[in-house]
Amino acid sequence: MRVFSHTCSNTEIVCALGAGSCLVGVDADSDYPPDLVSALPKPGRDLDLDTSMVADLAPDLVLTSLTVPGHERIVAELEALGLRTITIDPLSLEDVYASIATIAAALGIEQRGADLIAQIRDQMPPVAAGTQRPRIAVEWWPKPVIVPARQSWVSDLIELAGGCNPWADAEAKSVTVDHTEVARQADAVVMSWCGVPLEKYRADVVLRRQEARHWPALVHGRVHAISEAYLGRPGPRLVHGYAELRKIISTF
Repeated sequence: MRVFSHTCSNTEIVCALGAGSCLVGVDADSDYPPDLVSALPKPGRDLDLDTSMVADLAPDLVLTSLTVPGHERIVAELEALGLRTITIDPLSLEDVYASIATIAAALGIEQRGADLIAQIRDQMPPVAAGTQRPRIAVEWWPKPVIVPARQSWVSDLIELAGGCNPWADAEAKSVTVDHTEVARQADAVVMSWCGVPLEKYRADVVLRRQEARHWPALVHGRVHAISEAYLGRPGPRLVHGYAELRKIISTF
C-alpha cells in the first residue's frame, strides 16, 4: 500500500507499526523517525499542503487529521481530488489509542496495532489514587498563554502521571488564559510551545512575568520544558511526555 501521511502524529504511528516502508510522502513537519522520513517527498506544511503534489504521488491512502484548526479545508481538497482519506481527530488519550487501531486496520495489520497500544499503556501506568496531585499548567503558547483543557489527551497524561490540569473542567480542546491565572492556578508550569524547537524554550519568558511573580510556581522556579513532540503529537511518543511529567510531579 502507498500511504501519504499528513501530520506528524500519523507519520509516527505508521512507523511505530512497522509500516514506514509504505510511506510515499509526508507533510513538511513530519521529522521522526528521521531515518525513514528524511528522504521522502514533503509537499508542504499542515495548512499549506500542496494537495495536487500529494495526488501526483498516487497514494492508495492519505492519513490526515483535524488536530490543527483549518485542516478541514485541506481534507476537503484531498477528497475532491478523489483520494481515499482517513481523518484522525483524537481528543482524549483513549481516542489516541483508537486512532492507532484505526490506522493499523487500514493498513491490514490490526494485531500490530493492538500490540502497540498495549505497549504504550504498559509504559504509562497510572499513579495510585490518593497521592498528592500538583497542578500542572502546560503552555502550548506563551503570549497569549494557551493551555490544554478537558478535550485534550494532555489532561489525561497529567492525571496518569499523578498531577491535575487546572483547566480540566473547561469543555474545550484548549483555552486562553492570562499570566496571573496561570501562576495562581499552577504549582508548576511546563513549556511545550507548538512549533518551537526545545532548545529555544526560555524559562525566563515565564519567570519575568511581573504581574505573576509572587505566585508559588514562579517564586520557586518551577518552570520546566517538555518538547511539544512529546505532548502535542497524539501518537506513540506520548510515552516520553508522560515520563517527563512524572519526573516533574515526583518532586512534590
